[in-house]
Amino acid sequence: MLRFLLALTAVLMLALPMTAQVSAQVVSAQEPQKLKVATRVLEPFVVEKKGELTGFSIDLWRAIADRLKIETEFVFAKDVPSLLELVKSQQADLGIAAISVTAERDKVLDFSQPMMDSGLQILVRGDGGGGPPNPLGGLLRSVFSKAALVWLGIAALLIIIPAHIVWWLERKHPDGIVPAGEPYYPGILHALWWAAGTLATQGESMPRSWVGRIFAILWMFVGVIFVAYYTAQLTATLTVEQIQGAINGPEDLPGKKVGTIKGSTSATYLEELRSQMKPYEKITDAYGALLNREVDAVVFDSPVLLYYANTDGKGRAQVVGSVFRKQDYGIVFQRGSEWRKRVDGALLAIREDGTYQALHDKWFGVEGK
Repeated sequence: MLRFLLALTAVLMLALPMTAQVSAQVVSAQEPQKLKVATRVLEPFVVEKKGELTGFSIDLWRAIADRLKIETEFVFAKDVPSLLELVKSQQADLGIAAISVTAERDKVLDFSQPMMDSGLQILVRGDGGGGPPNPLGGLLRSVFSKAALVWLGIAALLIIIPAHIVWWLERKHPDGIVPAGEPYYPGILHALWWAAGTLATQGESMPRSWVGRIFAILWMFVGVIFVAYYTAQLTATLTVEQIQGAINGPEDLPGKKVGTIKGSTSATYLEELRSQMKPYEKITDAYGALLNREVDAVVFDSPVLLYYANTDGKGRAQVVGSVFRKQDYGIVFQRGSEWRKRVDGALLAIREDGTYQALHDKWFGVEGK
């Protein structure tokens, strides 16, 4: 009898863990699992409006989560390196936004199959039509530039000073430039007209006094030198601006001031290219620097730049050139994560049933791939 009781006790002790495991599996089947998903705001992939998240990547993940019957808790990162660190340190189960798959990242993390093919592109200031720069706008900017205003001030001094000298020399001459007996005003206006015409080498009359004529001859030489020097400086300025503004592809970037996002694949590319790279924490900061003429161009992921050029940047910025440094976006997982294969299967199913294409068309238009 004692042996029977001991055997029964042993059987019960072995069965308890199995019962607990079965109960846990039942509860797990009834309650959806909850995953922590790292992301970052980057329109149009991740858009935050009034505390709610949307965007292509968010909508795509929710479609995957619905298919896998899992719940989501989003964890925010300020940039891609921070997002990758959240996943690597197991503070998040996976990450999704616009994360480029690179060989370096693949050494320490796992990626899903590509969720989108992309690449880098260039954003420059535009004329609003998406075409070539407006020559009239460029001319007006040159005419009213700081350098042109300085030259205008110098010209004003070179007109006012000799005008008063000629007015003083001619004011009493009966046939002088200034009518005899005419007071300072409006007599000075005749002298100002003569000084302006002579400075532009278009003088129509000469002073009548001998001293005035000697002064006028000397002033003609000054006018010739001034016009020649001003023309040379203006031509040089316009040429430099034209050269600096001619950005049509990556081959035009060396030597230019180019904005991008700190820690991104575009930042790595610009460092290799040896351009004057200016890193920013947010892409919106890079857009502002471009519009404020702090940088000559912005290099970043093509879909992001195209979205800005067609929304908030429409009429102020335009994308130029074709896509280069092509890359794929993927969902990132911890090394050896069990979720990678399941997410890949859901992603394939979403592509096959048309859900993926519908989301792509919603955020990028029907012409996208």
